[in-house]
Amino acid sequence: MSRLGSAIPDDSIAIAGAGIIGLSIAWKLSQRGWRVTVFDKGEIGREASWAGAGMLSLGGEVDQPSRFATLAVESRRQYPSFIRELESVSDRVIDYQECGALDLAYSADELVRLEVRAVAQTRLGIESRAVTTKQIQTFWPRVGSEDLAGGRFFPADAIVDPRDVTAALQRACARAGAKLLPKCAVLAATVTKDEVEVQAESGEERFQAMVIAAGAWSSSIPIAGIPPIPAAEPVRGHLVGFRQPEQTCNTILRHAHTYLLQRANGLLIAGASVERVGFDRLINPEIVAWLASEAGRVLPHLNETAPAEAWIGFRPGSSDLQIGSWHSRRLFLAYGHFRNGILLAPITASLVTDDINANLRTR
Repeated sequence: MSRLGSAIPDDSIAIAGAGIIGLSIAWKLSQRGWRVTVFDKGEIGREASWAGAGMLSLGGEVDQPSRFATLAVESRRQYPSFIRELESVSDRVIDYQECGALDLAYSADELVRLEVRAVAQTRLGIESRAVTTKQIQTFWPRVGSEDLAGGRFFPADAIVDPRDVTAALQRACARAGAKLLPKCAVLAATVTKDEVEVQAESGEERFQAMVIAAGAWSSSIPIAGIPPIPAAEPVRGHLVGFRQPEQTCNTILRHAHTYLLQRANGLLIAGASVERVGFDRLINPEIVAWLASEAGRVLPHLNETAPAEAWIGFRPGSSDLQIGSWHSRRLFLAYGHFRNGILLAPITASLVTDDINANLRTR
């Protein structure tokens, strides 16, 4: 049902995408008095956010100065208060562990690379300390010791269960007055000087502004009235999960391109592949076997069992991190986070909310 004959509702914002980024923005905007409507083509939080392992990993992601590095460091700083507030307003417990991360080296060359990287990271405020083979064997007795050369421990790395976060955000948004519309895709939008006309599966509506936060699907939304928004692409990743009878992985563990972490519910996750295959949802048994093998090298006891589950997610790739207004004070972008959408959710929400307020509110 079209509403295009009616006046634009005051302080109205449309958000395309109900993952952790879109929901975080919706929550923060609603707290500031905006009337927010969130559209999603599927279920709330069931794409990349649901699939993500949930590492808050400066040690594993940042090694040189960049805009991403600056935002990642600040977002990690904000995370404890972000989680505390979200738990409070949603009345939900979130699995959030300040557990640190251990990077492992299985050769002298790998150890040197870790040490060189650590020097660069220290300049960015990311602290770590060298860990000897003996210390690893003492404090991480399950870690594979064959050819082990040492490692580095990053005390500030943490994990959060993104499924907990999106569930809490869904409740927090609803309590703050945001309208969430699952299974209601944005089909197209038109940006004008004074408004954004949104055509969704529910009909047509007018808003004062719109945020594109649809992850890998962001640039598939036709938007008229402005230059084309930067392309987004899906980057598929496989993950596997092992059910463990006890806590067998008390920190994040990393080696080369493999990481392992364990959630409070006992699920030990190993990931992840990087595949540019479009939106192919098929799970590849060979990749699952490879991930299980790599996990078994780091934690040999995993060789005695098989993954209890395997799944895939579509990371939102782009030429750059897309955060901010796009050729209009009516359209804002929030995508291109690749594998760091969980980590960057607090800072993205803050930046987009501040940008909208600065562009559209004069009082």
